[in-house]
Amino acid sequence: MATMSGTAVIAGVGRTAFSRQSGRTVLELATEAALGAIADAGISVDEIDAIATYHDNDTASPSEVASDLGAGPLTWSQSVVGGGSEMCALIGTAADVVTDGRASHVLIYRAMNGASGVRMGDYGTGSASGNRQFMAPYGYATPVEVAAMAAARHMAEYGTTREHLGSIAVTMRGNAQRNRGAVMNGRPMTMDDYLRCRPIAEPLHLLDCCLETDGAVAIVISLPDDATSRSIVEIRSWAYGSGPHSVVPYEKYPDLTAMFPVWLRDQLFERAGVGPADIDVACLYDAFTYSVLSQIEDFGFCDKGLGGEFAGSGEIAAGGALPINPNGGLLSEGYIHGLNNVAEAVLQLRGEASDRQVPDAHLALVSGYSFTRGSALILGSAA
Repeated sequence: MATMSGTAVIAGVGRTAFSRQSGRTVLELATEAALGAIADAGISVDEIDAIATYHDNDTASPSEVASDLGAGPLTWSQSVVGGGSEMCALIGTAADVVTDGRASHVLIYRAMNGASGVRMGDYGTGSASGNRQFMAPYGYATPVEVAAMAAARHMAEYGTTREHLGSIAVTMRGNAQRNRGAVMNGRPMTMDDYLRCRPIAEPLHLLDCCLETDGAVAIVISLPDDATSRSIVEIRSWAYGSGPHSVVPYEKYPDLTAMFPVWLRDQLFERAGVGPADIDVACLYDAFTYSVLSQIEDFGFCDKGLGGEFAGSGEIAAGGALPINPNGGLLSEGYIHGLNNVAEAVLQLRGEASDRQVPDAHLALVSGYSFTRGSALILGSAA
């Protein structure tokens, strides 16, 4: 498949080790990942003329990273305060910046000490401010509590079970056993292990939740003519979607079982000229097991209410109809706010994923999640 004219590409990826205790600053982590991505793209630091990140007030700024790298001058910079929902939209925006000629090589990174430093839900500004100060006393303020409410509703409406959710957790953990860079590599898990783990917010338990992780990931976005790397991946389409009344406490949101893909999937697939059946591998934002189950349905990979059966039947595992997160995802590789799943999609489309490689992977869907709002990419191999 030839590279599409004018299509921006991901030319390089880099990452640090993922751990529970990095012993390093987020700036050091960001710089290491950035240098890896720049080297992988086959360019020099001097050629980086735009830098962007997304964060929750827990990272080094683009100007700090540019200074540490010795990059510049910059023609574009972005620092988006927002979670995983912004990830794919930021990558898409950077692709537009490149195709519009405002920059030649955009560095995007996410660096965090999510285990040893600032933990998600405690951003230094108080997690119980605004609406949440009235929700927190009733156990409905943190991301896991919001996801638990949606999962409980899905169970009530469609008969979804803990075993359905467990099949997702066990699959992700199994995938991590083929990924030496995963935090949970060497720590296999059975369904019995899953069912015995302690509750966090019913019906979600410990192993339904993604990992708190220290680390960083970076990517470089370029035009194909400017990319010297032999292994580039096209950004075929991107979309952002938000439903009506999509703010906590969601009392006016129309359907708690419907997640952000229902608001963006049509434009995402239409722009790429493909449909769900064409996707070879999906790197879905698995903040929680329920996040995966709902996205399977809401991206159109199966009918609404059948996501649990789809996952439980083995279709999301290696060799299934829709392999999901061969790296182990945020549940078992590590939680770098989703950018590690983008890196995995790139490796899969390059054919460089070693023991976890999905055969004949030419199209990948990547998502970023914030329940009722989010963004997504369709990436394609350039060969």
